[in-house]
Amino acid sequence: MPPDRVLAVQRYYPQIYQACHLRHVRAVSTSFRLSARDSALLSHLDRTRAVTAGRLARHLGVAASTLSAALQRLVSLGYLTRTPRPRDRRRVGLLLTAEGVAAMAATSVLDPRRVAALLAQLTAAEARRAVAGLALLARAAGELQLSRPKRALPSP
Repeated sequence: MPPDRVLAVQRYYPQIYQACHLRHVRAVSTSFRLSARDSALLSHLDRTRAVTAGRLARHLGVAASTLSAALQRLVSLGYLTRTPRPRDRRRVGLLLTAEGVAAMAATSVLDPRRVAALLAQLTAAEARRAVAGLALLARAAGELQLSRPKRALPSP
């Protein structure tokens, strides 16, 4: 990987995070009853693309048993649904509900007003490309988490 691309991500990501970051909201202080960990967990899920609990646990680097109670709580709050996988009905996928999307957005570490203001600085085409680029990086991040061993990656 060219070092200039690595350096660019190292420079740009913190700038975006700093401009849009909010402090975490404690579970007891939000009407959604979510901790920062719960909100982060929801941010790894989607409304249309189901993920198994095992895959999510591997991505997050935690044991499936550790994740189980948190997922059950989020299901009981109505933020997640469990749906049988089409190819193997014994496996269950996790999907965000509309309430889950609202809860994740309201408790995100990124302030939606700041993110909207950031995107408003761009043309519509630039904003689409920026979001598409972030989606590509997020997909690659998920694949990296699933493929790497439990120990740290070697230095480049």
